[in-house]
Amino acid sequence: MIKRKLFSPLVKHLPKKEISIIVGPRQAGKTTLMELLREYVDRRGERTLYLNLDIERDRPHFESQSALVKKIELELGKERGFVFIDEIQRKENAGLFLKGLFDLKLTYKFIVSGSGSLELKEKIHESLVGRKRLFELTTITFEEFVNHGTNYKYEQNLFKFFEIEKDKTRQLLMEYMNFGGYPRVILEPQHEEKIQIVDEIYQSILEKDIAYLLKVDKTEAFSALFKILASQIGNLINYSELSSTINISYQTVKKYLWYCQKIFLLELVVPYARNIRKEITRSPVAYFWDLGLRNYSLGLFGHLSSPSECGFVFQNLVFLLLKAQTRLGSDKLHFWRTKDKAEVDFVLERGKEIIPIEVKFKSLKKQEITRSLRSFIEKYDPSEAYIVNLDFRKAVRIGKTMLYFLPFYELLSKEL
Repeated sequence: MIKRKLFSPLVKHLPKKEISIIVGPRQAGKTTLMELLREYVDRRGERTLYLNLDIERDRPHFESQSALVKKIELELGKERGFVFIDEIQRKENAGLFLKGLFDLKLTYKFIVSGSGSLELKEKIHESLVGRKRLFELTTITFEEFVNHGTNYKYEQNLFKFFEIEKDKTRQLLMEYMNFGGYPRVILEPQHEEKIQIVDEIYQSILEKDIAYLLKVDKTEAFSALFKILASQIGNLINYSELSSTINISYQTVKKYLWYCQKIFLLELVVPYARNIRKEITRSPVAYFWDLGLRNYSLGLFGHLSSPSECGFVFQNLVFLLLKAQTRLGSDKLHFWRTKDKAEVDFVLERGKEIIPIEVKFKSLKKQEITRSLRSFIEKYDPSEAYIVNLDFRKAVRIGKTMLYFLPFYELLSKEL
């Protein structure tokens, strides 16, 4: 069993009347998390009911709200109870269906899970305003992976582990960068079986999420787009070039990219600019939610070797660590490019404050500051700037800016 950090926030939300909705990519562990929550509630002596729309015998209970209420009353009575509904995206108009249940003011607490297509297909935000709280479950994070890989021995002292066990840290980093965070992939010890599992996940996404749920008939074009984006992490997306290469329309490219975001395949990051005329166009860059799936699409699953390829994947990992910091707040994550080819990997926008962040897949021995980062600092005078690397730590001042060289693992506990 791999412990999930989302478990505790979900437990704290159990007493709330709002519907708890767990969303995330296919096979990220939503069903397992639901089962753990149900076990937790059962141990407290509360009554529970679990229904899954992937199970044929459960589907008739979702023909109407009244049919579901009758089933719940049969199993739990009319007193307080907890109803777990898995794979809600199988229900047509799921958002409206849940809204109707909530508005009946029943005595039951609903905990619901669904793939990213739930939000895409049913416009759940509009249907359930004020009636729900969304909990986003990603695939296994690097922190969760390391804790599991060290048998939770250093769970309370993870920072010290990274500082002292540098070789082991590098080994775990490379394993995570190679295979990603799908739970079944991590739990499978055999390399060949890992490949079979990730292939199954990849095909499942194409056949169930893309072809069926999203009504996309050209899965070959979608797969080709995914592979091209996987080969150019952190590079500007050229919609016209993609359209020409894959032989689909410009608008279809944009639509597919929108789908990719909604089903938790990738995230588009837009540029930071105060002066649009002097800085780069608004073309975004893409980062992937799971490194293993990205590697698999390129035939690199378990075979990362070249420094440049590792550098791109490490940059993607840093994106995931930074994204985790910004998910619940109003902070925004950008990148910076100019027409003069100056670039900074990430710019964290926090209100009026901006923080440039460079990423280096290196064990630095001394301070190395790129011309681009110096250019950004001179232009914007940020109070702080960071160079995230493998294990070098130092602080230097450049004008009004404190520049910190930061080991990547500090992003797990340090908020920038």
